[in-house]
Amino acid sequence: MHPELTPFMIVAVIGAGFLAGFINTLAGSGSAITLPLLVFLGLPANVANGTNRIGVLLQTGVSTESFHRQGYLHWREALILLAPTIVGGVLGAQIAVNLDERAMRLAIAGMLILTFFLIILKPKRWLVGRQEGARQPSRETWLTWAGLLLAFFFIGLYGGFIQAGVGIFLLVGLVMGVGHDLIHANAIKALLVLAFNVFAFFVFLHNGQVAWVLGLILAIGNVVGAWAAVKFATKTWAQIWVYRLLLVVVVVSAARMLYMAFH
Repeated sequence: MHPELTPFMIVAVIGAGFLAGFINTLAGSGSAITLPLLVFLGLPANVANGTNRIGVLLQTGVSTESFHRQGYLHWREALILLAPTIVGGVLGAQIAVNLDERAMRLAIAGMLILTFFLIILKPKRWLVGRQEGARQPSRETWLTWAGLLLAFFFIGLYGGFIQAGVGIFLLVGLVMGVGHDLIHANAIKALLVLAFNVFAFFVFLHNGQVAWVLGLILAIGNVVGAWAAVKFATKTWAQIWVYRLLLVVVVVSAARMLYMAFH
């Protein structure tokens, strides 16, 4: 299950983990880097999906603690959204472990294509605009709370299924549904991703779909990237370059996954 790792490959995996942790903390879709990388290194797609959760768990733990310490995490609203997100995450992981290799690669490619269109839609809203000012999150939403909870169940379902791109969906719900600005939304997003991945990870672990050595190496980069992202979350130049890099990575990875699915 573990590919033979050269020193160069180890450095590359840690570097990819750093980028993923950084991107995940600032916006989302960092797993668009790590999931294809794990598959390219020789892991079956299902095992890559499970292995990727090790770094996600550790990076979101670091992000959640850092956002909490800086006073950005609104616990009451986060706790309301935890239950439906966790339930969806567990069900999504169970679906994922039963998919065949080709279906998983097609699902990842579809996710990457969808992610591309989501991140080019009004980029200033995600990277700059929602961080301007220190407004309090609005409770006047266009969704009822019942609809909002249902929406977060399906977001959790998707996150348990693939993980990559779930941060974008969570930000959509937290910014446009609940009414948070981007930095407060990122804080709650980190907690939600941490929570449902704790349960989803054990589903993959129970099914023998975790490559520990590679996952822990990847997690080193994830943790450092998450720490750096929280430190520099308010610096516009960092977010702009991450945004541009993510667009390139998503396009290349989606093309590669489609190629692998049909060959």
